[in-house]
Amino acid sequence: MQQITLSAPKISCGHCKMAVESAAGALAGVSSVTADPETKMIEVAWDESVVTLDEIRKAIADAGYPTD
Repeated sequence: MQQITLSAPKISCGHCKMAVESAAGALAGVSSVTADPETKMIEVAWDESVVTLDEIRKAIADAGYPTD
């Protein structure tokens, strides 16, 4: 199991939080996603044998919130 904290400067509200958590959380292998609009950070935990960090970043970016 891997865990990372990503910076996502475009997260600014509850809708952003839901969009990010839904997009990344829908991926097989992602066990938890928590987006915080106040800090503009996303915490993700995932099984690296099922999904890659690049796939997670792409899902979040596709939802409109690219990560740094």
